[in-house]
Amino acid sequence: MEDPRTDVPNVRTNKEIQDMGKFAVEAYNLGLRQGPPRQEGGGGIPLVFVAVVKAQKQTVAGWMYYLKIEAMQGGVTRNFDAEVFDQSWNRSNPTQLVKFIPCPT
Repeated sequence: MEDPRTDVPNVRTNKEIQDMGKFAVEAYNLGLRQGPPRQEGGGGIPLVFVAVVKAQKQTVAGWMYYLKIEAMQGGVTRNFDAEVFDQSWNRSNPTQLVKFIPCPT
């Protein structure tokens, strides 16, 4: 049975959460450079990470992070929803970007 999601406090000053957000943006941009993006709706323009503005964490077979990320895209600030799965102890694939989509406007 999965644990419920919990809100992460002090998101803007939480280094672990901000690092997960940076990872998500870097993984999205890497997907753009390597071919058709796996994620939906980013418009094909690379992003510049600004900050994670909201986060939840859930214990599964590791940790699932649900992030609302602020990023610059083509000079415009946009928000994105990202899901990052982390198994830091798994050396073969410790952190994975599961989902990265624009927030509805």
